[in-house]
Order: sequence, then C-alpha cells, then structure tokens
Amino acid sequence: MRARMSHAWLAGVLTTLGACGGPAPAPAPAPPKPPAAAAPAPVAPAQPAAVKASEVPMPGVPNYEPKGRRDPFVSLEARQGAGGLTVASTKLTGIVRGDRTPLALVEASDGIGYILKPGDTLGDGRLLEIGSDSVVFSVTPKPGSPSDRVVLKLATN
Repeated sequence: MRARMSHAWLAGVLTTLGACGGPAPAPAPAPPKPPAAAAPAPVAPAQPAAVKASEVPMPGVPNYEPKGRRDPFVSLEARQGAGGLTVASTKLTGIVRGDRTPLALVEASDGIGYILKPGDTLGDGRLLEIGSDSVVFSVTPKPGSPSDRVVLKLATN
C-alpha cells in the first residue's frame, strides 16, 4: 500500500514539474581556452580624447537640451565671471514675512527674479540676513572694493 502511495505521489510531483517547465537546462560548457603560445601580445589601450563629463552619455539618464534656456543643473555661482550675475547689479523688489523664515524677492538686471532665504547664494554673494526693508549680502571681495558686504534696500515708491 505504501509503495502505491509513494508511486502516486512521485507521479504527481513529476507531473507538476513537467507542467512548470521542469528543471532548468544545464549550462553550456565553456569553450576551450587557446594554447598560451597562440595568445597575441597585449596591446596598450589607445588614449581617449579629452571629453567633458557633460558630454558622456549615461545609460538611463536623459540628456538635457537647453534650447536657449539656462541649464538648471549648473549653479548660478558659475555665471559670476565677466558680465555675470553680481549682487550689486540686482535690486530688492520685496520681502515676504510669515510664520517661517522670511524670503527676499530680488530681481537681476536681465529681469529674472529670485526668491532667496538667508544662506542662499546669488552670483558673487551669500544672503546673510533679511531686515524689515533691506537685505544684507556677503560678497567675495574685489580689489579696490571698500567692503565685502552689500546692502540692498527696498525701493519705496
């Protein structure tokens, strides 16, 4: 009786395995290695041309096409070169106060507005504090400049 039960059980397991596709096929054997004497001499890799990191395509990462717009992945601090954004060339257009940190509304000479909180950087400066009608920036000192601080006052009309 036991032999019949074990045969029936074994037949059921085999039928189930057959329905599932059965065991995985054995991997193909590795190709034979060529004799050591027939191996070619190693060749030094060619030196690649200098390529910027931004030009190297990364798998799974979409490329940014600026189409005349500013690249959002480049810091504003990178624009501070000749003719770039400076704190002295901006104007304070508003101050927003609420339950949380106050915000400063600053407009650059090209008409682009920025919303800043203390600690944010803009061009050549870092916002230190926001007062009731002014903001104070710490800027990188330039030769001949009397101060490393710039105060922007809110325009009263």
